[in-house]
Amino acid sequence: MTPRPRLLRLLPVLPFLWLGAFFLLPVLITLKISLSEPATAQPPYLPVLDWSTGLQGWAHFLEALDFANYETLANDSLYRDAALSSLSLAAVATLILALVGTPIAHAMARAPAKVQPFLVALVIVPFWTSFLIRIYAWIAILKPEGLLSAGLTRLGLVDRPLEILGTQAAVLVGLTYAYLPFLVLPLYAVMAKADPRLREAAADLGASPTRVFWTVTLPLARHGLVAGALLCFIPMVGEFIVPDLLGGSDTLMLGRVLWSEFFSNRDWPLASAVAILLLVIVVGPIVVFREAETRRGEAAR
Repeated sequence: MTPRPRLLRLLPVLPFLWLGAFFLLPVLITLKISLSEPATAQPPYLPVLDWSTGLQGWAHFLEALDFANYETLANDSLYRDAALSSLSLAAVATLILALVGTPIAHAMARAPAKVQPFLVALVIVPFWTSFLIRIYAWIAILKPEGLLSAGLTRLGLVDRPLEILGTQAAVLVGLTYAYLPFLVLPLYAVMAKADPRLREAAADLGASPTRVFWTVTLPLARHGLVAGALLCFIPMVGEFIVPDLLGGSDTLMLGRVLWSEFFSNRDWPLASAVAILLLVIVVGPIVVFREAETRRGEAAR
């Protein structure tokens, strides 16, 4: 038996090398910058490690690092309000997505097999258009002289233009529209694989279609719903484009704060601290979900 080629031996290591190079290393660089202080220099922060000074340079470098930026985040209400606003908007938008996306995924899963690929294509079609263009389209729809106000006025449902653009309601509309496919697709995939005989058995025992959905279909699709909710909630917490274009000046989210600190204030260390805070916030739900799933699996054994 010939020995395995060296390349095949390295294949199991490649995913870890990829994660280390493109995830762990950037996070460590961001963490280091967050422990620095701003400076009018290139790069715009201090300290910068001088490799030519050896161990003494490393000592001075480590001594100069501090947690001043994180103290600023903890003491300044702006960042606390931004974090709470991001979490609340993302949570409300995720709830709306669950309420809207679950019936859509259920209808797709119950449709005839020949029609399902067409329905999936309809859900995927928005991805073929630029995300930025789609959000700009919502500006044309939601502005006071836009399509929505004009249509409702002509129908006689309102007597004056709607003031939706620049509010949190517009942000929720944009988030719901932009992330709907991320919830529908995984939920549909789980529902389509569910054994139809379970629904038929429940119906034969006298359960109404509504009761079958709540007691059989939805519990079986729970993993898809949770996965879709996480796929939506996590990026929405750090969303920048939607609140910046559809929200007003009072719409405070971490993505906008991060952009302002980095590009307007040119405070790279504080912006990096906001980025680390955002990373901790979005990783939290994943850790909680994994722990819950692990405990549930151990209990099932």
